[in-house]
Amino acid sequence: MTSHIVLDSPVGPLTLVAEDGGLSGLYMEKQRHLPSEGTFGAPGDPDTEPFATAARQLDAYFAGELTEFDVPLNLRGTPFQQRVWAALQEIPYGRTTTYGELAAEIGSPTASRAVGLANGRNPVSVIVPCHRVVGSTGSLTGYGGGLDRKRHLLDFELRTRTAASEATLF
Repeated sequence: MTSHIVLDSPVGPLTLVAEDGGLSGLYMEKQRHLPSEGTFGAPGDPDTEPFATAARQLDAYFAGELTEFDVPLNLRGTPFQQRVWAALQEIPYGRTTTYGELAAEIGSPTASRAVGLANGRNPVSVIVPCHRVVGSTGSLTGYGGGLDRKRHLLDFELRTRTAASEATLF
């Protein structure tokens, strides 16, 4: 069974979609590659899993208190997309990597464009941190939620990580 809820966040409303006990979508308003609303299922109960866990963890993330998610996921995609999405989850909080580095990481060093396409089809943005992938020169390139949101998330993580590092010095 598929259901959804909508949460407020610092980057705008987030639509969370759950299927078979796992989070299968996290979509931003006006997101590129946004599935039709009919695929989101009926409105869900925010107190049920995985919505309750996702909401708690997203609140903690946006408060700067969580750097790694462990929400149960139910991601549907090709085997290649699955490899890319798994690799995205290994990018440390507050860090970035390039499409080429990610391609090499998954054992396909010449597939940076394919990695970019899979990255763009990530159905669970923020939690599967596709915003941490940048162009080969470090420039911001496409993001399903828009470049302004990508910049916001990257700047937020960098500030939070830097503040945490400075706090441990004292």
